[in-house]
Amino acid sequence: MDFGFTSADDSFRAEVRGWLEEHVPLASGDRRSWERVLGAAGWIGLGWGEGGYGNRTGSLTQQVAWAEEYARSGAPGRSGHIGENLFAPTLLAHGTDEQKARFLPTVAAGDELWCQGYSEPGAGSDLAGVRTRAELDGDGRVYRVSGQKIWTSLAHEADWCFVLARTDPESTRHRGLSFLLVPMDQPGRIEVRPIRQLTGTSEFNEVFFEGAHARVEHVVGAVGDGWRVAMSLLGFERGVSTLAQQIGFAAELGRVVRTAVETGAADDPVVRERLVRLWAELRTMRWNALRTLGGNGGPGAPSVAKLLWAGWHQRLGEVAVQVRGAAAGVGPVDWSPSSPYELDDAQHLFLFSRADTIYGGSDQIQRTIIAERVLGLPGERKGGV
Repeated sequence: MDFGFTSADDSFRAEVRGWLEEHVPLASGDRRSWERVLGAAGWIGLGWGEGGYGNRTGSLTQQVAWAEEYARSGAPGRSGHIGENLFAPTLLAHGTDEQKARFLPTVAAGDELWCQGYSEPGAGSDLAGVRTRAELDGDGRVYRVSGQKIWTSLAHEADWCFVLARTDPESTRHRGLSFLLVPMDQPGRIEVRPIRQLTGTSEFNEVFFEGAHARVEHVVGAVGDGWRVAMSLLGFERGVSTLAQQIGFAAELGRVVRTAVETGAADDPVVRERLVRLWAELRTMRWNALRTLGGNGGPGAPSVAKLLWAGWHQRLGEVAVQVRGAAAGVGPVDWSPSSPYELDDAQHLFLFSRADTIYGGSDQIQRTIIAERVLGLPGERKGGV
């Protein structure tokens, strides 16, 4: 496939840019309200295809244009992206007609927000180690979900959580797992605890399930087939959004370059070489992402992309504090352990990016996937044998 933008795409991009210029300045700090504004205009779910769920339908190139212009506009961070870009494509691929009719219109309207219940304290990169269990109650109409999830993005805002849980108590590893849809408004059965990070923010959470209810008709795919559904979802995780992510990376790189010029750090040839290399690598990532979206990425493309951008972003964070010099190690004068603290852009970038090579599949896991599933190398020996 020749991935290129047409004149129709240029017209669509101009429409997007005009709409964002009009509406972004009016956006309030309430992210849920902003989701509803996007939904009312039909901007949620451009890639879902025809289905009558209240959203527009956009080609792949138009989805790219929307994502790039959104990132450039400085619009509020999305709280509905998990529902739009992860849950909805999974439901379209594996859900029943009744499930699609129930959940997709509310995602498209921005009325219901979702979070992802995958990682656990003992099952992060090794997702097959999931221990959260779901047991049918006496009348067989409801699953009772018990266990703990961690690093659950935006769980404190979500209305629903798609949960990978073990429905067969005798099963191990990939077998006996199911993909359940669990409402979050269950006081006494679900507890959400924010996790405060190095940056002082708390978009990640711990979630504790104590007999939380999930209806049997809200199992996506067959009971016990959750691993296949979960892996399908992960395949949707790194699509058009990677190009929008790179627009944000370019803005961060631009700020670092300006700081290097202002502080005189750019006079150092080593610093200049690092900045030029970062610029060149970012351009390479863009063309690789376009190639992948054009159908030429190959089976290991998502893992390759994750390795590329995670390491790049960490290196950018390191250069960001390097060009600041000693000032990068100084915090606000009114900081106290009992109150939130403010970081400047360089400090936030450096601290937050330390996690890039861990979340979403660590670098070590991505290299294993590439080695075993793409290159066909022997698998890692288990149990010291």
